[in-house]
Amino acid sequence: MYGRKSCQLVKELAGGEKGQFTPFNSDLFEQVVAECSQHHLELQSLIRKIQDEGLDVQTARNADHYGALIHHLSLVRNKRCLMAYTYNRAENLRSLVWKVGHGLPQEIEEKICHSEKEYFKKHSSALKSYMSQLLVDLTVDMVPPKDPCIQVRVLEDIGEGIVLSDDKTYNLSLQSIHLLKRTDTEQFIARGLMEEITD
Repeated sequence: MYGRKSCQLVKELAGGEKGQFTPFNSDLFEQVVAECSQHHLELQSLIRKIQDEGLDVQTARNADHYGALIHHLSLVRNKRCLMAYTYNRAENLRSLVWKVGHGLPQEIEEKICHSEKEYFKKHSSALKSYMSQLLVDLTVDMVPPKDPCIQVRVLEDIGEGIVLSDDKTYNLSLQSIHLLKRTDTEQFIARGLMEEITD
């Protein structure tokens, strides 16, 4: 039955939680693309056959016309399913920049394909370029904080000599506590590398 594989692809997308990544199903995606190619070849063949019989493709109402119509509609449906799958994954990647910053977390990087990684890098780079022109970091909280500095505990060893926005170097070793600008810590907190200490 035509369209079953593309339907599976969309069901897989709909079955997951919103904003969560499932591994890119390249096998099924390629099968749907191959099915699209097959529909296109069949459609061309049937149109050529109608034209060879001297009939008008627009007005002929024979078996070949209806066969071509079935292949055309199946091709359009498969393309729409592929676009929905791709668009939703791209939308999740775009929203990820706002949540975790410009670095891609390892657990998500394992679930996306090469073209999605490139898309994330280019989107992230375009956003960085835009923010540098405005001299504003748009990825920070939309609600103004009470204090520009917060106390944080480092949960994973980030390293020595880390330069932050105040041009000072910090030793962000495991379990160390620092008083840092909120804007410098938010991306580390979002990635789970730091936690805010609240009294």
